[in-house]
Amino acid sequence: MKTKVRYLRQEMGISQQDLAKKVNVARQTISALEHGRYNPSLILAYQITKILKQEKIEDVFLLDEEEEINDL
Repeated sequence: MKTKVRYLRQEMGISQQDLAKKVNVARQTISALEHGRYNPSLILAYQITKILKQEKIEDVFLLDEEEEINDL
């Protein structure tokens, strides 16, 4: 899964640690999200989307079409 978390977070001037505290996860979780090594739960994705002032989860988290097809 690709994300815009790093870009949006940096645009807002929020550190990984600050974002992690706001959504009650470890800073390493935010790092893993930003590097595509961790897929968030729906609740975590929603929380991050709202903190980053985006309207839809799809504005922050992008599912690769190949991943979607392989999961069927």
